[in-house]
Amino acid sequence: MEGTSAKTIVIPATGDSLGVTPRNGDMSWKDFLSRAAGRSSMYSPVYQSADALINILFSSGTTGEPKVIPWTQLCPIRCAADTWAHLDLRPKDVDLWPTNLGWVMGPIQIFSCFLNGATLALYHGSPLGRGFCKFVQDARVSVLGSVPSLVKSWKAGNLTKGLDWTKIRVLATTGEASDIDDNLWLSSRTCYKPIVECCGGTELASSYIQGRLLQPQAFGAFSGPSMSTGFVILDEQGNPYPDDLPCSGEVGLFPLYFGATNRLLNADHDKVYFDGMPIYRGRQLRRHGDIIQRTVGGYYIVQGRADDTMNLGGIKTSSVEIERVCNGADEGLLETAAVSIKPSGGGPEQLAILAVLKDGSTTCDANLLKSKFQRAIQKNLNPLFKVSYVKIVPEFPRTASNKLLRRVLRDQLKQELANRSKL
Repeated sequence: MEGTSAKTIVIPATGDSLGVTPRNGDMSWKDFLSRAAGRSSMYSPVYQSADALINILFSSGTTGEPKVIPWTQLCPIRCAADTWAHLDLRPKDVDLWPTNLGWVMGPIQIFSCFLNGATLALYHGSPLGRGFCKFVQDARVSVLGSVPSLVKSWKAGNLTKGLDWTKIRVLATTGEASDIDDNLWLSSRTCYKPIVECCGGTELASSYIQGRLLQPQAFGAFSGPSMSTGFVILDEQGNPYPDDLPCSGEVGLFPLYFGATNRLLNADHDKVYFDGMPIYRGRQLRRHGDIIQRTVGGYYIVQGRADDTMNLGGIKTSSVEIERVCNGADEGLLETAAVSIKPSGGGPEQLAILAVLKDGSTTCDANLLKSKFQRAIQKNLNPLFKVSYVKIVPEFPRTASNKLLRRVLRDQLKQELANRSKL
């Protein structure tokens, strides 16, 4: 309250009483509502330009410092258009997506529901418990969004047992790479409704790649670019692969992108998103930082951030690829995280795998797990990849939007190994 001279409406944290004394000119939420009572609910619209600001969001900071991103009048239109086109959000739908206003999915849900005429379901509490799963049933949710780590927790605790989720007609997921077995379990709770994968960013006000209900959905895969967008996949020299060629590389977004930001409040927008990107068909591509794979069948798989790629024995791979293999190496595993460590004395990168157990303990034999991870990787990924370190932890560090912070794990492990080498 000290940072602005603007008039402020103060909302109590709990109950009706304020825990602070308002400044002169401010008013409580209760007083604000009482003054509005009896007034007409009809107001004249205030016209603004398309680039007028409506709110300010912060990126999650998954790969570095959070960016301060202003949204314009175009962003809500983009949000609503995407959910209409890709999730088939309709009037009379009840939409629920565990999020908060600190993550881009919060504003996206508000704008998408209200502009498409759908009902926004709100649950107060953690989405990790059975109470949330029962709320999905009781609120008769028809469009349910999630993030993969939530689905993994629901599945591990069997939290939907005895509940009826058959009112759901569309499922969606974003935030992390999906696990195919977890997606199959989730879809089975709803009589095998489709799961639409979504991947985008705060600075885009949308997803640049999504599933489409007009074609069969493959678990853990995307159909292609979102409505009105486009991208190419770049090789290591920055050259685009042919559009019909199965391949893997960093994505380059077409720069004409309705709703995307053209400024940052705490960084140089052009430097962050355009510097060093190649020219394609006369226009400079926009950087997003994802590594994606185009499959033989024409679907796409997001393999993680370019920052999370590693070079193991001269072969580039992504953390997500290794984690998908390791997650199935032992029944007691809840999830894994793969990072590479550069030895302090130099030499090739070494593969480290951190694991969280379903029972939350850290008592499992790390050497036994290491052997299981090694066998799984050699059999299902690459026989040349060697697991150098395994560590069992109670939980992983995550952003407010539940994204795994591999860089934090990498830094922690690097410090731990450095301290060990001094002993």
